[in-house]
Amino acid sequence: MERGSKVTVLGAGLMGHGIAQVASQVGMFEVSILDVEKAYLDRGMKMIQDSIGKFVERGKLTKDEGDAALKRIHPTMDLREAVGGSQLVIEAATEDPRLKLDLYRKLSQLAGEDTILASNTSSISITLLGSVTGRPENVCGMHFFNPPQLMPLVEIIKGNRTSDETVNRVREASAKLGKETVLCKKDSPGFIVNRLLVPALNEAIFLVHEGVADPEDIDKAVRLGLNWPMGPLQLLDYVGLDTTLNITEVFMNEFQDSKYRPSPLLREMVRAGFTGRKSGKGFYEWSSPSATKAK
Repeated sequence: MERGSKVTVLGAGLMGHGIAQVASQVGMFEVSILDVEKAYLDRGMKMIQDSIGKFVERGKLTKDEGDAALKRIHPTMDLREAVGGSQLVIEAATEDPRLKLDLYRKLSQLAGEDTILASNTSSISITLLGSVTGRPENVCGMHFFNPPQLMPLVEIIKGNRTSDETVNRVREASAKLGKETVLCKKDSPGFIVNRLLVPALNEAIFLVHEGVADPEDIDKAVRLGLNWPMGPLQLLDYVGLDTTLNITEVFMNEFQDSKYRPSPLLREMVRAGFTGRKSGKGFYEWSSPSATKAK
């Protein structure tokens, strides 16, 4: 993919807006970003504007570079318009298998025959997503980490029928976005990072639920004792408790192992709408969805 090629990002939420920004700012691609409601698109574009503004303030971008990056991002609510002429579609929709499967059925009808359909899913089977497209060889996992503007890793996940050519094209595109890549050779739930991380996050919630320690002390213990840059409960607020719950449920369904059972407190908080930074409250209170520190 050359500079100026079109990339499509489906979803303007927590991950989608960041992926779109990276594709424009670093990759210098023309980016079409889609969401189902104008309010979601407007919020995503506002977060992109704020983030690029911070890069300019810190001297990481000139004002002209920041303005150019914004001009390369084109919001839309029309799926046909979003994917038309795109060489790479990055799906960053809600972590709901039924929603994603419906979306991939539509993509198989609207996207070009050679277009790569890449999913930013945290845990859903790439093989399953590819199975409804009629072109599973073009479907691949392309899992970014939050926030995509700063985190250097992309996990590439090969589905059962993903072609080597698709993997190589995704690896090349990731490099143009300034990312390091790892390859998950087998389409296994959680891939590499979340297979290790989510059980640890869930166990941290059990510690709170059982009254073993307060969130602040759990986070401090992990930061200082394990040298994590961020404690597990603060990280949960960044990731989203609803996203984490979805992943644990996928693990439970796929592995049929009680060790992946989500904490009752995790379910309770999600039901209450306490999903983390994006809702303003999780294990910590946040001044706004774009806040970088808890109150």
